This record gives sequence, C-alpha cells and structure tokens, in this order.
Amino acid sequence: MNVMSEIRNRYANAAKNPDYTIDQDWSSYSADEDDRWNRLSARVAEILPGRADPAFINAVDRLGLASGGVPDMEKLSKKLRALTGWSVVPVSDLVPDEVFFDHLANRRFPAGAFIRSEAEMDYLEEPDIFHDVFGHVPLLADPIYADFMQAYGAGGQAAMARGQLHNLARLYWYTIEFGLIESADGLRIFGAGILSSTGEIRFALEDDSPNRIGFDLERVMRTDYRIDDFQQTYFVIESFDALLASCHRDFTPVYEAIKGQPDHAPDALVESDRVFHRGTQAYFAGKKQAI
Repeated sequence: MNVMSEIRNRYANAAKNPDYTIDQDWSSYSADEDDRWNRLSARVAEILPGRADPAFINAVDRLGLASGGVPDMEKLSKKLRALTGWSVVPVSDLVPDEVFFDHLANRRFPAGAFIRSEAEMDYLEEPDIFHDVFGHVPLLADPIYADFMQAYGAGGQAAMARGQLHNLARLYWYTIEFGLIESADGLRIFGAGILSSTGEIRFALEDDSPNRIGFDLERVMRTDYRIDDFQQTYFVIESFDALLASCHRDFTPVYEAIKGQPDHAPDALVESDRVFHRGTQAYFAGKKQAI
C-alpha cells in the first residue's frame, strides 16, 4: 500500500452527502497531525514576507491559520462568512467537476480533510487540507478575490456544456493555483499551489528557470501546464480588480476565438507576451538529463 493510499484511507469510507461533503470529525486528528500542520505553517510563514501578496499574509493571521493544529472547518467558516460570505466544506477526495463548480458558485470551498504524510512535507501532487485551507482559504477573506472565485464557479457549467472545460481549467491553474501578482515592490505570489509549497515559493519568484509573463485570458486558456513538477511559466496579474474585470463576464466570445486554435507548450513564449522574465528553463533541462 502506498503512502497516499494510507493517508486517503482516513476518510475513504466516510459517508458522503449528495454534494460530496463529509463530517470532518475534527476531534479525531492526532497530536502528530496537529504538529505536522504547525510545522508546515511555520515553515511557510517564515518565507512569506516579501514574497506573498500582503492580503494573503494578513488573512492567515486574521483567520488564525498559523498555529493551533489542523483547523476546524466549521469554526473557520464562521469567521469567513462574517467577512465575505464564504464557507469551507470538508470532502474526502477530489469531487466531480459539476459538484466543484456548484460549491464555488454558492461560495463554498471544498477542502480535502486528510493531511499529508511526513514523507510528503515538501511536495504533494494531490491536494490535502494544508494545501486547500492554508493555501486557498486566506484570500477568500478578500472581497474582490472572493467575487472572482464565485464567478469562476458560475462559469464552470457553461464550459462543460461547450466541451471547453480544459480551457477554463487552465485559468484556474495559472491564477488560483499558480498565479503571481504585480505590486509596487515587485512580483508577489497569490496562487495556493505555490503558497503551500516551500520549494515553489522561492522557485516561482527567484529562480531563473521559469518564464514570468503578463496575464492575458486567451493566452492562459491556450496554455498547457505541468502537474508533476514546478511550473515552466507563471502568469502575472495586475490586481485582483483587473482579474475580476477580465473574468466576470460571458466567456462565449473567448471560447469561440480560441476553439480549434493550437495550444501553447508550458515553456513557450509568443510574440504578444508581456515578458517580466524570460526563463532559461535550466531546471527542467537538468531534470531531463538526469533521466
């Protein structure tokens, strides 16, 4: 039995509601699991200043996520609802797309209830409670970002009906999971996939390997991504207001424009890109040579 199977078995047989939510059974987390959360949050919090978007750092403190062990999602939801009307609901695993979109459209964020193993402290392919709650939830306390997430959920069913869900998924990947944002002091991180990984926090901002280019909706929707390693390209938004303005609309004309167009490779640069940094891709070339 592999490590991930052992972790997932903690909730594998949990009774699911029609919306795939489960009972978190918060009191059942062990002292080791609480300690693992505290060590993960302490390691990440140490390197966030000067790298993470300040709104994220402030919300981590405001929501009390930096210590105290694995969060109780019910108590966390009470704090979040008072700020932006969002709640966090526990699930045992990844949920079907239509269920996921329905949750987001109704200001509910589904979060995996298990916590990663000791062996996966630095990198985890499948989202756990640390990724979902520490990485995603803080920015749901920001009203503009919270509205963007709801708008994304509302657009999901339309993308599925058109057979272009893969295009919408890329928007999620390159913003909500792995997005960077401009600031007066330089680029900062807001993507949860980066913020829940100590290694990728430094890589995304400071390594010479990846491209960093300005956000463009059509460009993002045509760009493939990696799921097994750090990203070869990171997209940079101007602000949460600009992101919401770009996405809080009917995507039909965008889908029509890109339908049938060739995809861009994860490491590609195109003539229209606003390039903040042209990556060397040295990290990825080194990985290929090692194989």
